[in-house]
Amino acid sequence: MKNTIHQIIQETIKPRAILVGLNVNRSDLEFERSMNELKELTKALDLEVAAVVTQSLSSPDNSTYIGSGKVEEIKDSLDIFDADIIIFNDSLSPMQLRNLEKALDTEVMDRTGLILQIFASRAKTREARLQVEYAQLQYMLPRLAHMRTSLSRQGGGSGRLSNKGSGEKQLELDRRRIEHRMAELRRELENVEKERDTQRSRRLNSGVPRVSLVGYTNAGKSTILNNMIRNYGSDGQDADEKLVLEKDMLFATLDTSVRRINAPGHRPFLLADTVGFISELPHSLVKAFRSTLEEAKYADILLQVIDFSDPEYRYHMDVTRDTLTEIGAGDIPVIYVFNKSDLVQKEQEENSQLVMDVPRSMDDRVYICAKAEDSLEELISVIERKLSEGASECELLLPYSEGGILNALTQGGNVLSSEYLPEGIKTVARLTPADRMKYAKYISD
Repeated sequence: MKNTIHQIIQETIKPRAILVGLNVNRSDLEFERSMNELKELTKALDLEVAAVVTQSLSSPDNSTYIGSGKVEEIKDSLDIFDADIIIFNDSLSPMQLRNLEKALDTEVMDRTGLILQIFASRAKTREARLQVEYAQLQYMLPRLAHMRTSLSRQGGGSGRLSNKGSGEKQLELDRRRIEHRMAELRRELENVEKERDTQRSRRLNSGVPRVSLVGYTNAGKSTILNNMIRNYGSDGQDADEKLVLEKDMLFATLDTSVRRINAPGHRPFLLADTVGFISELPHSLVKAFRSTLEEAKYADILLQVIDFSDPEYRYHMDVTRDTLTEIGAGDIPVIYVFNKSDLVQKEQEENSQLVMDVPRSMDDRVYICAKAEDSLEELISVIERKLSEGASECELLLPYSEGGILNALTQGGNVLSSEYLPEGIKTVARLTPADRMKYAKYISD
């Protein structure tokens, strides 16, 4: 049997993987897109792609997914490419995993297992670690029979990649104990969700508009957040402490971060960075991270960040739209932020084409380079314009007992003037339709 991934990492040798894709009723373009994404996911787990094997079938083989002939081809390739793990581009059944590992005598992982491992390696906060562990146990539960056949050659703690991280300590647990652990995790996550709801309620009651960054993974959401903090953070001295991880890789960050943005001459707002989306995101992860993803549901505006330089950007927009609909955020107003437009501009110049202006905005679309200050200024202006849609100036007479309303309006940058009178606080403020309904009894005729 080949060395386990854990042993190879200990020897400081970068693991090598053979990627396997099966094209069943997909166009060549769709299949190529999916395989390219699998390569990026593999690199995100710090694995080297040794070879790529593809096959077209009318339907998957029930026993080994790809058929006995292709299994033998891959087996012969293991030594040639010095590979340590086989990664499939689709989800495999427990029986298929078991049969493939028995035939190939090496570790086999499917796309879902790969994404789970990336999430396990990226999870930093307690909430993210709990969510990932729960998703891993969900994935492991129907595969227990397969897992247990491997225990004798793993030595319990050797740590194969498919069981690394949160799942590693669960290798010797039976179904009953895993279900017990999942029940514990559900209770812990419920408590964490209550804490998150409390924090969210404070933000909702603060009167400060809420804006959430959403989009395909590695589109540049964290770059936008970080540069907003550097340029418009509420406390420049602590700016570095408020920055989030920014890296050119899939799923660099999993945790939701919320920061207050105070751009001179504009209304302040709360900007939230959320976990990136990807095609065929495992349902167990969507379910486990629902409380985190739901941050987008409570936003006044969504900034859908798009890597405009990626040829597949339209497909990424479709995936984002479908995911937002799934989590109940499909009806929130969206600003489409076409990031990395400077790269498209450069390509147009090199090809002697008509060159677009960057930054540039049209209605609910803005074309920017996230690292350029003038692009951020343009984006801030678009956000301000979107937040002000339907807003109008209103005069309110607030009782002195309702000072909290004045504070909320002030925090949201909506107060234009205020005057303290014997009968109350005369306030002129910019109110949205929702605010007008909320404060209707205080609005002067």
